[in-house]
Amino acid sequence: MELRYVADPVRFQRMTTAEIRESFLIKNLFSPDEIYLLYSDVDRAIVGSAVPVKGKLSLKASKELAVEYFCERREVGVLNLGGTGEIIVDNKTFVMENRDGLYIGKGSKEVSFTSQNPAQPAVFYIISFPAHQVYPTKQARLADAEATTLGMPEAANKRTIYKYIHPSGIQSCQLVLGFTVLAPGSVWNTMPPHTHERRMEVYLYFDMAPDARVFHLMGTAHETRHIVIANRQAVISPSWSIHSGVGTGAYTFCWGMGGENQTFEDMDGISIGDIK
Repeated sequence: MELRYVADPVRFQRMTTAEIRESFLIKNLFSPDEIYLLYSDVDRAIVGSAVPVKGKLSLKASKELAVEYFCERREVGVLNLGGTGEIIVDNKTFVMENRDGLYIGKGSKEVSFTSQNPAQPAVFYIISFPAHQVYPTKQARLADAEATTLGMPEAANKRTIYKYIHPSGIQSCQLVLGFTVLAPGSVWNTMPPHTHERRMEVYLYFDMAPDARVFHLMGTAHETRHIVIANRQAVISPSWSIHSGVGTGAYTFCWGMGGENQTFEDMDGISIGDIK
């Protein structure tokens, strides 16, 4: 498990491009036949991936967690970005199609991942936070998601938000999870931007062409920077940072949040005129 300590907003103002990427960008996800996990000091989030090709991959505890099994004191959200696969949680099998999600509750002792077709393997994205209460493991399918369309074509920000794990959907202790799909011709997400003083967020960008990029905006409103992100890369966004981005074309991203509350609309908006 990789350990990551990110910069605070004061140090962030003096960082180089390379230092910002080293602190906040997650680019080692989705290696075949491997579970990759990154432990962040920001709200103790764990971000990772599992790509089972030749066989089953099992989610195990490590010394950093000081537990017997991974979900002993944690809950997990999973989103499948690839072909059909299966997640087995304590001998119960969940068939996972592309863009299906799964909430795995605290106390689940055995979690493993498989693919139905090695030629088109499942590609599982994983995000986890500490949990203090048990909620049942439950699957989220695209057809059952709460969908909200925002923006407009003339502002190049028309997008549909699909909510999976949230207070009115799948219940969790603190994890909130879903994904956003930008319409063709739209490139902006959340402009004007906002912050989440009460929770952190991790963005995973996917379904992008190899040569496409997203300019993910970060920093405080008066000290903005950006990270250039390629397909299937993620970025850690602390509570003090703005949330916004623009791409070279339409893209999709998974958002996962953890912190003080689960209210999706709990955002502190920032006027465009106040951004520097």
